[in-house]
Amino acid sequence: MSVADLSLDQILEARRGETRAIVNVDEPQLKLVVFTLDGDWFAFAGDKVREVLPNSPVFYLPGCPQSLEGVINVRGDIDSVVNLRAVLGYGPMASLDHSRILLCQGGGMRSGVRVDGVEEVMDIAQSRIMAPPHTIPEHRKPIVLGIIEFAGHLVTLLDVERIFADYRGNLE
Repeated sequence: MSVADLSLDQILEARRGETRAIVNVDEPQLKLVVFTLDGDWFAFAGDKVREVLPNSPVFYLPGCPQSLEGVINVRGDIDSVVNLRAVLGYGPMASLDHSRILLCQGGGMRSGVRVDGVEEVMDIAQSRIMAPPHTIPEHRKPIVLGIIEFAGHLVTLLDVERIFADYRGNLE
């Protein structure tokens, strides 16, 4: 018997027996910008990311630490570009062809952050954020806010405020 052969009453009766998850529409949501570095997935809170820029020319400044890639010109404003790969302990990027720069604000500063690629900008329920696992490397623990699962990947939610505050502290 196919669904087309069932009456509306039979379909409704069959659905009453099903258990369905209850969705709380009043649950607080968090906007995330999900990005990748060397195949690992990360996210920043969306309210900390002002803009996603295409691969833009970054001008190197002599004497800067390895964690500062250089500066960019964004419609007449000069912004630094933090090398997130260096902050997180990754090696240099093989190719900048598909990279993006996230223009972020937090920790008392505004700066670009280069990422390999932006995967998604999305809203999630705050209850979906899980505590960070104990297996996170020690140098990353202070900047990890939590973990979410998205598109079959574990996504590490990073704290822009802390990254920038630590970065500024290391420069002073």
